[in-house]
Amino acid sequence: MSSELRYTANTQLEHLHARYTGTGHADLTKYEWMTHQHRDALSSIVGHPPLLSYLAVADGEAIGRVKFEMTERMLQPCGPPPRKDDD
Repeated sequence: MSSELRYTANTQLEHLHARYTGTGHADLTKYEWMTHQHRDALSSIVGHPPLLSYLAVADGEAIGRVKFEMTERMLQPCGPPPRKDDD
């Protein structure tokens, strides 16, 4: 019985990781985690028009311009990825 339960729990966890890329896993690096967090925050700002309007007024920019800049920052929100050491 417990092996069946463990199998379904692992299956559900794999399904979550496949469906939601930002949920993380055991081998997630600090850079990847930070990138997911920044993209999530930026997409939340773009997806909520009142928050987007607030930032546009605060920056003195047009709403479309702020939305464009936020979307562009989603490409590499934490800069280029660090080099990987292949030992």
